[in-house]
Formats: sequence, structure tokens, C-alpha cells
Amino acid sequence: MLPLDRDDGAALLALARAAIAAALGLGPSPPDEPPAARPTLAQAAAAFVTLREAGELRGCIGTLDDSQPVWRSVAVAAVSAALGDPRFPPLDAAELAAVELHVSILDRPEPLPDAAAFDPAVDGVIVTRGPRRGLLLPGVGSELGWDGPRTLAAACAKAGLAGDAWRWPGTRLEVFRSIAFAEPVAAEQAAAGRANARRTAASAS
Repeated sequence: MLPLDRDDGAALLALARAAIAAALGLGPSPPDEPPAARPTLAQAAAAFVTLREAGELRGCIGTLDDSQPVWRSVAVAAVSAALGDPRFPPLDAAELAAVELHVSILDRPEPLPDAAAFDPAVDGVIVTRGPRRGLLLPGVGSELGWDGPRTLAAACAKAGLAGDAWRWPGTRLEVFRSIAFAEPVAAEQAAAGRANARRTAASAS
């Protein structure tokens, strides 16, 4: 795992936002190198970027390729999550200010020989069978109240496999950990939440 600190995380979050803004035509492309004061970001690592809007998932894409500098991995993942996640329409310029970004820097996956040892609170999981692969980041299952088997079933479903495919001979299970950084909730989101609360209260009165 890269030894990233809070300032490194802030730099990666700023990079992710700048990369999306540039892709939307809202600003210049970010520099293709980390700040001189943040040499750790020139080291190679895989990364995922997650977008949330009003607390709801708005996009999540990344790479398991850990041969690129983490700086570049985050920039590419951010644009892909904003514009290329097939589950959502591309982010538009008006949405960017209300989106909260999360950056996850992944450790190298390791085989999971015993599914009973899988802990969704701390482990991410990759289920692979033939050409199909499903990945869930650490904490996703536990946030939804899932135990290990339920999380493994969800990873199988994400791969387009039957929910119990993780039990089948020939299915490969890998786990990984990550270090995650998140932006504070955007002011626009907070304002929208307050406005929604006022409207709900008014309609109930």
C-alpha cells in the first residue's frame, strides 16, 4: 500500500475534479505530473473513483492496472466514472458542483483461499470466472448490511454470474484493501438537502 497521507489525498481529489472539469470543457487539463511536494503520487498504483450526488451513487470506475503512476490512474478513472459508467448517463456540466468525489487507492489483490475469512468491512473482492469479472470495493458490502456470503454473491452478480458462482470450482476469488479519501459534502448538496427538507415539512403541515 502506498504511504499516502491526508495531503496526498487532497491532491488526488483535486486532480480528479480538475480532470472531470477539463473533460466537460470547464477548465484546463490538469498537469500530467504530481506537485513537486507530493513525490509519493508518482509511484504506481491502481485506483477507483466514485461519484455521489445527494448521497446516491452517480458513477464508479477504476482500474486494476498498477503499472501507472497513481496520479495518472486517478485522473483516468475520474473521467471514466463521470462520463463512461454504463449504468448512468454522462455527467453534465451543471451537475459537477453537486457531485462528491471519493478516491480509492488499491493494494495488490491476493488469492482468497478460504471464503470464510472474507471480511467485507475491510476487504474488497474480485470474483473471476473465465472472461467474467466482478469487483466490489472495501466497505461496500458492510455499508449495505451484507455479510461475507451476501457480498460475494453481489460480486458474482456484478460479473454476470449466478449468485453462488463464488462456491463453484474454477471460480477465482481475490481480496484487496485500499486507502480511501473523500471530499466533504458539497455546499450545493447541503443546500439542496435543506430545501428538500423544507418542502417536505411544508407539504406535511
